[in-house]
Amino acid sequence: MNTVDLENLTILARKALPNAYAPYSNFPVSAVVVGESGRAYVGVNVENAAYPLARCAEQMAVGAMVAAGERRIREVLVFSTSKEPATPCGACRQILAEFGSDETPVVCVNDEGKILRFTLGELLPAAFRLKSSP
Repeated sequence: MNTVDLENLTILARKALPNAYAPYSNFPVSAVVVGESGRAYVGVNVENAAYPLARCAEQMAVGAMVAAGERRIREVLVFSTSKEPATPCGACRQILAEFGSDETPVVCVNDEGKILRFTLGELLPAAFRLKSSP
């Protein structure tokens, strides 16, 4: 992910963050996945009083991408206000792996500008796969 992409994706994620629905954890997160087309899809976490029904920002962004007809993730950005940039949870790593590859860049940024860079393979080595990704 080059500097311009990082800046633009961070702007998209920062703008979406206030839309997160996190009344239980008070931990808003936004995410942007970029499809193979180059189009960016934004998601925010949406919590629920029945905790297992909550959805993470990464899941929501992937859902938007799939709803738009895309099936491949080119890159991912996760944005949070935590002291250390938040990384995708285990479930989100698996969902990202369904549509990305081991080489897919995942960049985690906080509102102070701290950046952590990974590949999806680093975050989820030996991802579970029933078949090759779509």
